[in-house]
Amino acid sequence: MSTRTERTDHGGSLTTLLPVAAAGLRRRKTAFAGSYLALTLGVTLVATTGSLLHQTAGDDSPLGAPSLHKVLLFTAAMAAFVAVFVVAGTFAFAVAQRRQEIAMLRAVGATPRQIVWLITGEAAVVALAAALSGCLLALPGAPALAAWLVDRGAAPEGFTAHPAAGPMLLAAATGLAVALLGAVTAAVRAGRVRAAEALADAAVDRKVMTPLRWAAALTGLLTLFGAAGYYLAAPTMPPTPGDQAGDPQLASQWVLGADLAVITSIALLAPVLVPPLVRLLTAPLARATAAAPLLARQNALTAVRRTVSTATPAFLAIALTGTVVGSTAAFADAMTAQNRATTAARYVLRPGTQPLPADTLRRLTAGRPGLHATATTPTVVTGLGADTAAFDDHGEDSPASVPSAATVVDGDLATAWTLPAVQGNPADLHGATLALSTDQARGHGVHLGDHVNLRLADGTVTTLRLALVYRTQLGLDEILLSGDAATPHLPGARPTAVHLDAEPADRLGATLTDSRDPGPDPGAHYAWIATTTILGPALLYALIAIVNTMVMSTADRRRDFDVLRLAGSVRRQVLGTVALEAVLVVATAAVLALAVTALTQYGTTALINHRILAGQTTVPLHLPWPALAVAAAVCLALATTAALLPSRLALTRPAAAH
Repeated sequence: MSTRTERTDHGGSLTTLLPVAAAGLRRRKTAFAGSYLALTLGVTLVATTGSLLHQTAGDDSPLGAPSLHKVLLFTAAMAAFVAVFVVAGTFAFAVAQRRQEIAMLRAVGATPRQIVWLITGEAAVVALAAALSGCLLALPGAPALAAWLVDRGAAPEGFTAHPAAGPMLLAAATGLAVALLGAVTAAVRAGRVRAAEALADAAVDRKVMTPLRWAAALTGLLTLFGAAGYYLAAPTMPPTPGDQAGDPQLASQWVLGADLAVITSIALLAPVLVPPLVRLLTAPLARATAAAPLLARQNALTAVRRTVSTATPAFLAIALTGTVVGSTAAFADAMTAQNRATTAARYVLRPGTQPLPADTLRRLTAGRPGLHATATTPTVVTGLGADTAAFDDHGEDSPASVPSAATVVDGDLATAWTLPAVQGNPADLHGATLALSTDQARGHGVHLGDHVNLRLADGTVTTLRLALVYRTQLGLDEILLSGDAATPHLPGARPTAVHLDAEPADRLGATLTDSRDPGPDPGAHYAWIATTTILGPALLYALIAIVNTMVMSTADRRRDFDVLRLAGSVRRQVLGTVALEAVLVVATAAVLALAVTALTQYGTTALINHRILAGQTTVPLHLPWPALAVAAAVCLALATTAALLPSRLALTRPAAAH
């Protein structure tokens, strides 16, 4: 009998909660709108990049451009990384804002299970609508991003995005899961709190770190220590087979993954790091006589959840800018320095407004027997190292169909570059020979003197002897073909560079550069396009999230504003408090981001100098101060604007109206 009565009571209470849920949705439109916006943009971002990634396979990039597949893969990973943090934090913050409401429901008899079901239902409604909206926005978003890549030469002509159910369903499912997980976790925590305790602690965050968050934070701490340890030890560790950190062609990808691990660790530890950092930054304000600085300091210290929720997007924006831009600049500097160190030619002739003629080498050396010149022409080979029988299989999955970028060296290799030879002699690259980097030779299991099968650009299958194995270089293809073997199979091919030991009599309308002052690296253009593609969408989302969370937090503080005004504060003083608190939040995020950038840049520079350049040359440690300053300034402008505008609107109403 008692069980039946208990079930009836629970059912009646749950039915009673439905009008409460509807009223909550109406009353907290700003909070739910903020959660809806965060998830909508997150799903749009992931679905857009996923749709483009779905259209790529292998290395289908324009010649000389970075791998489109890899760029989009990292763009999708970066988008998902930022979206998960922002969406989970936004939904959890929206629940945390309702502590007083939840306490009142507990006081009138609502059970923890009913609280969880109530909040889960509200979150599910918002999340479903946002997931659908995000997928719809991705339909025009993916083609727009594809067109941007094509216009800048990072994607082949005709590349576009077609609607694909798989990436959109995956983005929607991920968004739903993250949103519900953030809401349910916060709801379970809130539902377990006793009503009296919840009402007493409504204004002060005493238990921000839950057991689940502590577990995640400890994992992040171990990851942080592991990354820091590797940054310190990696320079002196010998390279091993398959070591991505020591492979110049994979090192930038490995570094980006390590940077994201460090950023994740700091983000998970934010509730632990933010309060002492706020105390440190606001120590001079403790002696201030004005009310606004003191109130801003205490608000940031007592409302830790609000401070962390608003600081996290700013931290992500500044830290991602610092690490990605810093790492890109470090690798660009390393490539320039290594190219300068390995260039043996006195002059380099490159195409001007018109391509170089196909017979450039003959025309330059005609009548000048003492002039040593070496022409280099980019090409693509397929099936490097495949078995002879594999070339009869023309399927896309055949090993003989795997493309690889290569450079045809027509002339003396030593005239063009001074390469660090591991096996063999650069002078032996003539006749039916080729040279491979250490990574290519190790990957295909070939050694000096072995014969390697491959298909040339015109479809000819040939076998070339491995005459040189050189240490992998940042700005050089990992396959070098002898001009004797490859040039006859490149009809009409025009060289992209001619390396000379003396100034030519006829420049053929091309641009002649001195190797001592080579000018800008032509590959830097593609490097920054890749950086913009990877960082841009995620950074834009993080900046929008700053505005979103600031509006959500400010809209929830109308009662605080009423108390201040009833206590005698004028509108200017209240707005000053809000502005100072926004500045404090961004300053805290900027300090954490600077620490992350300093750690990752130190590790990246040490890795480049000791594992990639390895004595050829060195690059100094540089922090990307301009990028950090711009990111911090943008975050500060958005945060203060998003805090002041809704606060100003709230203060236009009489205090008694609240």
